[in-house]
Amino acid sequence: MNEEVIFAIILHAGNARAEAYEALRAAQAGEFDKATEHLRQAEEEVGAAHRVQADMIQQEAQGNKVEISLLTVHAQDHLMTALSEKNLIENMIEMHKTIKQLSTKLEAVTCQA
Repeated sequence: MNEEVIFAIILHAGNARAEAYEALRAAQAGEFDKATEHLRQAEEEVGAAHRVQADMIQQEAQGNKVEISLLTVHAQDHLMTALSEKNLIENMIEMHKTIKQLSTKLEAVTCQA
């Protein structure tokens, strides 16, 4: 297995994870449009990593044995972690939106009293 292929998975998974955390930081600051853009970029990076992974799987399905090394396992771990964290962060961003909406409503009620 070409190490460049394995490092491509690690690179894209790392980029996806970084974009997801940027999205969370933006949401914490109330910048939800910016958060959405970071999540879109994270999804693109995950897609790129998945394409590399799918190519590896297709190679094996075609009878070309794919050597599994510790580096391959490490790349897969990076991808699965990035996916899990991205999914969790998406939920956290939705919570931040809800908190912001409720906070705005509470401020409006408090100002009227």
